[in-house]
Amino acid sequence: MIPVLQAAQDIYGYLPREVLEKIAAELKLPISQVYGVVTFYAQFNLTPRGRYIIRVCQGTACYVRGGGEIFQEIQDQLGIEDGETTEDLRFTLESVACLGACGLAPVIMINDDTHGRLTKDAIAGILAKYE
Repeated sequence: MIPVLQAAQDIYGYLPREVLEKIAAELKLPISQVYGVVTFYAQFNLTPRGRYIIRVCQGTACYVRGGGEIFQEIQDQLGIEDGETTEDLRFTLESVACLGACGLAPVIMINDDTHGRLTKDAIAGILAKYE
């Protein structure tokens, strides 16, 4: 079931209820079992996500070097909270425990692009590159 759910999420960007119902029917499983798997694993999303996923590191090195301020600045500029997506489906914002780039702290990733040694003043310019 997990590979089928992953493939469906790759197609739709998330797992709409109609898709979950179709998967359950095709696999001859109760919808509750499919839903249970989807809600158990963090990799699956039941709501649309943005084209650009912004991951803000909140690990120790990033936090000490201003990661909290960076996170707040992104929230303020996009008008969304942790785990939310902008209305235009451009950005989804997530705080993460560590991105593994402590030497570049504070760090964010936007999809596969890493941006490090950030300041609050740099955020607007970085976000503009993705609009």
